Amino acid sequence: MAFGLINLEAEVTYGTIKNPNTPSLTREFRGAWIATVNNIDWPSKPGLPIAKQKKELAELINAAARLKLNCLIFQVRPACDALYPSKLEPWSEYLTGKMGKAPSPVWDPLAYAINESHRRGLELHAWFNPYRARYKGAKGAPAPSHISRTQPRLVKNYDGYQWLDPAEPAAANHSLNVIMDVVNRYDVDGIHIDDYFYPYPDSKRTSFPDEISWKKSNSKLSRKDWRRMHINSFIKRIHNEIHRVKPHVKFGISPFGIWRPGHPKQIKGLDAYDELYADARLWLREGWMDYCAPQLYWRIDDRDQSYPVLMQWWHEQNPKGRHLWPGNNSAKVNPWPASEITKQIEFTRKHHGATGNIHWNLSALTKNRDNLGTQLITRIYTQPALVPASKWLDSHAPKAPAVFAKWDKTREMIRINWRTTDSEPIRWWLFQVKTDNRWISKLMPGNQRMALLRPGKIFPEIISLTALDMAGNASIAAALTKK
Repeated sequence: MAFGLINLEAEVTYGTIKNPNTPSLTREFRGAWIATVNNIDWPSKPGLPIAKQKKELAELINAAARLKLNCLIFQVRPACDALYPSKLEPWSEYLTGKMGKAPSPVWDPLAYAINESHRRGLELHAWFNPYRARYKGAKGAPAPSHISRTQPRLVKNYDGYQWLDPAEPAAANHSLNVIMDVVNRYDVDGIHIDDYFYPYPDSKRTSFPDEISWKKSNSKLSRKDWRRMHINSFIKRIHNEIHRVKPHVKFGISPFGIWRPGHPKQIKGLDAYDELYADARLWLREGWMDYCAPQLYWRIDDRDQSYPVLMQWWHEQNPKGRHLWPGNNSAKVNPWPASEITKQIEFTRKHHGATGNIHWNLSALTKNRDNLGTQLITRIYTQPALVPASKWLDSHAPKAPAVFAKWDKTREMIRINWRTTDSEPIRWWLFQVKTDNRWISKLMPGNQRMALLRPGKIFPEIISLTALDMAGNASIAAALTKK
């Protein structure tokens, strides 16, 4: 560690302190989904002026920061389209009002969301729908570059949707290429997919129309096992490819909250294993995802789908100790009381196997349904929290940074500069200041190397900086103290 001894106006001197006793922040994942399909969260409607689109997105990110969330899960591929410039898929109709039509002037919502989130201490995970090719009720015609036009044999019609056939290798390869294009080009913290694998059954429980690929396979498996095999293979490939290219990028899945009815015994509901062909228990047991966010969208006291009972079951399926961050149905507030969600968070905190929550969806919090947002700020998320470290991705903590400070006479502020002393990339700096016996903590992006601090009536007693690497491991704090 290297520190500079500083003299402020020849009156206040700061020097090195080896054990600053800085308070450690809670490790808790606090996420929210931003859905773009059907303009659920953003943008408020298709075809808005660019300035309005940016303003709305910035307002959502600012709101998340005020709520002391630490991650946003941003839907960038609702239906084989793109909320970012892509050579593989057309621009989304939910952005511009017409599939394939670029915003004018062209801008990049994903890059903007990443930059704005990181500036505010939030992770940004890119959320993909790997198989849905067209949403029910889509208004315009598909773009000439949409996969339903370029490779129509891969796309099936089902219950008003268009769906990639998961058993077609070309369909899986296409979706994987789309995901890896984002991993390669963008500084995302995570890749996320939700609960849509094979489509949810229609009211007549019609079979998915994959007769061609089934007959072509000549498989000796049962048709259900054959379908699951393709989903399992795809999940494993995504996990492996992401970590081959960028080992620190987390891969997360938010499966339907019930694996199978009767697991555990009291649970009733849809059989995701046999109807969506999603064996999420296998993926968790094998460690093919870095975090599992089962959509536990039911109430605590609902015996057939009890939130704490299901959370405990998912924990028991997690021998490799991957992150368990249940999804909460915050959008259900009104008619539910907001206390249902706050109690679910409290249940999660008491459980030794779960370390956070994800809210469906961000709008439910920003609209403050039944004062849910207010309750989160005033009672639940009163202090900032760090995303739990992913030790299986990297268990090596970075070295403490070198910190220097000097008085900026022109600005009448303390200028604090720092640098990393490690070759390992730094994702975040945890900046902490103690003034009048009170600590204030702020997370800054890893590319930042300077901060200005305006003293109040008294100068800070301690200025502390901690490095956090791409996997969330923290260094020893480096600090200056007032002599």
